[in-house]
Amino acid sequence: MRVAKNPRAAERRALRPVDLARDAGVSTQQIRNYEVAGVLPHVPRTESGYRCFDEGHRQALFTYRALVLGYGVERAGAIMRAVHADDVPLALSLLDAGHAELHEQRAALREVGTALHAVAGEAGSRADDGVGVPRGGLRIGEVAARLGVRTSALRVWEAAGLLTPMREAGTGYRCYGPAELRDARMVALLRQGRYSLDRIRTVLDGLHGTAGGEALHDAVAERQRSLTRRSRAMLAGAGGLHGYLDRRAVPGRVPAEP
Repeated sequence: MRVAKNPRAAERRALRPVDLARDAGVSTQQIRNYEVAGVLPHVPRTESGYRCFDEGHRQALFTYRALVLGYGVERAGAIMRAVHADDVPLALSLLDAGHAELHEQRAALREVGTALHAVAGEAGSRADDGVGVPRGGLRIGEVAARLGVRTSALRVWEAAGLLTPMREAGTGYRCYGPAELRDARMVALLRQGRYSLDRIRTVLDGLHGTAGGEALHDAVAERQRSLTRRSRAMLAGAGGLHGYLDRRAVPGRVPAEP
C-alpha cells in the first residue's frame, strides 16, 4: 500500500549541497558561500561533519535569489542576515531604503523629462532650467549635492567634453548656470543607465544640434522601462520575503514550490 507523504517528514528531509545547487542552478561552492555569508540560516552538521540542509534552507536560497533581482546582491544579503539574526525590523528597513532610492531615481527621471520637453518646446531655450539657480550660478559642490554625485564625477565629465561650466573671473571657480545644470543632470541620468561617455556625447550633441534630442528621448524611455523592471522585481522579492518570514513564524509549515 502506498503511504501518503508526511509534510513534517518532508520538512525534516535532509538535502545535500548538490541538491540545493541543482535546484538553484548554481555550483555547490556557491551554496557554501551563501552559508558563510549568512544568506542561509544555521546549517547543522552530522558527527562526521556533513552539512544537513533541509527545506527551510532551500526556501531561504530562493528568497535570497528573488531579492537579488530587485535589491542587488549587497542589500539582499544584508536583508537575509537580518532575518536570520531575528531582526525583522532591520530587514524591513533595508527594503524600505531600496524603495526610497527607486523613488528618488524616478523623481530625477521626471526632472530630466521635464527639461527635455522644455528644450523641445522652446527650440533650445534654457530659461526653464533656471529655477532655483542663483544669478551667479552654482558651485561644483552645490551641483554635486543636487544630483547626488561626487564632484570628481563632474570633473571627469567636464574633461570628457560633456560639460562646459563657466569660470568666475579672477578666481577661476566653476559656475554652473541653468543650461550647465540641465546638461549635468542628463549626464547623470545616462550614467545611471550605464551609457558610455562616448555614447552620452552623441546624445548631447543630438540634443544641442538641429537634429533634436531623439536619442535622449530614447534613453529616458529605456531608463523608465529599466526602473519598471526593477520595481516589479522588488515587488516579487518582497513577496518572497513575506512568505519566508511567515514560514519561519509557523514551525512545521512547508512552503509552496517556488
